[in-house]
Amino acid sequence: MPALTLRPVERPRDDDAFVEFLSAHEFPFHMQPRPTTEEARKRLTSGIVDGPGAFGCWVLADGEVVGIVTLEDLEDDTALIDLRLAENARGRGIGTAILPVIVAEVFGRFPSVRKLEGQTREDNVAMRRAFRRAGWVKEAHYREGWPVVGGQPLASVAYAILRSDVQSGTTTPVPWDDEP
Repeated sequence: MPALTLRPVERPRDDDAFVEFLSAHEFPFHMQPRPTTEEARKRLTSGIVDGPGAFGCWVLADGEVVGIVTLEDLEDDTALIDLRLAENARGRGIGTAILPVIVAEVFGRFPSVRKLEGQTREDNVAMRRAFRRAGWVKEAHYREGWPVVGGQPLASVAYAILRSDVQSGTTTPVPWDDEP
């Protein structure tokens, strides 16, 4: 496994590289599988990496860019993660290995965040497995909650990790059977 690190996306220095990365790769499990250059630039200028409550980082493997992670709602107690890996970085365990690095970065940099959440489509087996292997807990299964271009909606599955669980080294289970 290569050494995995994060490096903040620096605006405006990294603008063109960010747009190029998003528009050059296909992300089949995202709502916009292959953003155009214009769509990627609009996403960037909307503040996805440096707007209020937002933060973006390059995912580096041995110093080489293999992905981007953007974080939203960092002013709230629950932040959201969007992880996108280049095609040649997938299937190598990088998703599982980078998640704890992202968690450490978020909980270290943003003390008000007590929970980090990510959502993926039900058919994104690799990401679902990565979340579980990295200690995240499935918290929701939103039936037909993920729009699919040209197809029927699929379920959106949410995973989260708690600051308190990371600090204590435990996992708080979800009380699925708590209805009277």
